[in-house]
Amino acid sequence: MWMATFADLMSLLMCFFVLILSFSELDVIKYKQIADSMKDAFGVQREVNLKQIPQGTSIVATHFQPGKPEPTPLDTVRQNTTTQDLQSLRVGNPDATESDAQRVKDLLTEQMQRLKEETEDDADMLRRLLRKEIESGQMDVESEGRTIVVRIREKGSFGSGSSVMDPGFLEVLTKTGSAINQIDGRVSVEGHTDDIPISNALYSSNWDLSAARAVAVAQQMLDTANLSPDRLTVSGFAETRPQAPNDTWEGRAQNRRVEIVVKQPLNESQDALLQEVERDNPGAFDNMDITELNGNG
Repeated sequence: MWMATFADLMSLLMCFFVLILSFSELDVIKYKQIADSMKDAFGVQREVNLKQIPQGTSIVATHFQPGKPEPTPLDTVRQNTTTQDLQSLRVGNPDATESDAQRVKDLLTEQMQRLKEETEDDADMLRRLLRKEIESGQMDVESEGRTIVVRIREKGSFGSGSSVMDPGFLEVLTKTGSAINQIDGRVSVEGHTDDIPISNALYSSNWDLSAARAVAVAQQMLDTANLSPDRLTVSGFAETRPQAPNDTWEGRAQNRRVEIVVKQPLNESQDALLQEVERDNPGAFDNMDITELNGNG
């Protein structure tokens, strides 16, 4: 009797599982993933293609999405190093900024302005001293930045085509040398001529004439004004640096000249400050025209 009851129970259980299976959906992907994981876990051997690209599949998640990017607080990415042979990296103090260099430049500009005023005062002193010669057209005095130019015209100073100085001009040049001796800076005496070639027993070219006139002026200042020789340089430029066109008589007359150029330096504190900033932050002044602080110097 119990066999009939057991058979009925088994039939009911089979129908129950068939109904459950009919109501369910089989996820083939998950089934294969679980089957593969079980196979790997229990050591089932399988063939692996060595040239196959590794796949990042997982039974935990079948869909992936990129991480959320976070913005960086820096506008630019910079690298710093103490190795100076790596040209692609910025060498120096990473804390130094262009604003620091700009503040230093502003300070130097203020100091330079005072020095320019001192240079202009020195030029005014020379103008007062040489007022008579300037009014007669024998000499000019100009200043720009930290540079003073005392220009000696050929009129009244040298004979035509000669480096022999007029005796009446020696006293003027002595007075000029004494004044320049009281001014700081290096002194350069430069001779210039027009473009008319010269060739005689004394001078084979305009180079000889321009250099001889510069030497004559420098020697007079050395002999009478006690000017220090280590401050002095002498150059002859012939007709290579004309002040006016050489196509007129007036232009050629302007080009025949000797210029005494006084270049006054930065003071020691400014020079030290520039070197310190450039050492701590190389290239800080690359985009700044520092030469404008020192005029022509």
